[in-house]
Amino acid sequence: MTTTTPELVLEARGLVKRYGHVVALDETDFEIRQGEVLAVIGDNGAGKSSLVQCLAGAVQPDEGELLIGGQQVTLKSPVEARHRGIETVFQSLAVSPALDIASNIFLGRELRMPGIAGTVFRRLDKKRMREESLAVMSQLGLQTLQNIGQSVESLSGGQRQGVAVARAAAFGSKVVILDEPTAALGVKESGRVVKLIQDIKARGIPVILISHNMPQIFEVADRIHIQRLGKRVALVDTADIDMADAVAVMVGAKTPAELGLAR
Repeated sequence: MTTTTPELVLEARGLVKRYGHVVALDETDFEIRQGEVLAVIGDNGAGKSSLVQCLAGAVQPDEGELLIGGQQVTLKSPVEARHRGIETVFQSLAVSPALDIASNIFLGRELRMPGIAGTVFRRLDKKRMREESLAVMSQLGLQTLQNIGQSVESLSGGQRQGVAVARAAAFGSKVVILDEPTAALGVKESGRVVKLIQDIKARGIPVILISHNMPQIFEVADRIHIQRLGKRVALVDTADIDMADAVAVMVGAKTPAELGLAR
């Protein structure tokens, strides 16, 4: 019995990104398949952030190409990436502190009231947005939230992270990119994020996970993209490498060839 390889959802070929004389990406390749969790690891200066920013439309590569579903695209902004189904949670958290939780989750996708109230007077359906936001936030188990209508500036750092992750999970239709999603979270909340990643995967939506948390990576990721000095040096099934060897390749203590790893 033969098995088919899941289709590629998002690809990058030969990405180059320069900042003056600094080469952040040096002909980097990337690929993620339907329904997989792909971890991206690399030491400081490896180019992880630049890669994520290119995939999310936050910066444009100087050379190379991006493909969604096999079609070449140009992502001029994160808004354009979102319109194409790519949702990203950056380390810096793109939340609006003065707005409430529901408004942050539906930011840029606000629901209007039915009928003339929404089409002509453009009134927002705040009740429905709060109900749907509460349902999404409950998946993260943020029990300390008092009111889905409270402002984000009143939340802890971990709770703000939860809002950003929930928004990505709710609207990512092609790919969800999570950049250090549990960095500000406690043990219980981190566990909820891992469960949410698994739930997103179960819906057939691939997840790109950028993290320094190696135990978490080996718990949830199907494959690992190892980035070093601006290049992808290895792309390997998690089951085919152990944690120590992954770190060794990441820091340059071992070469992929020594371990028989594919580029």
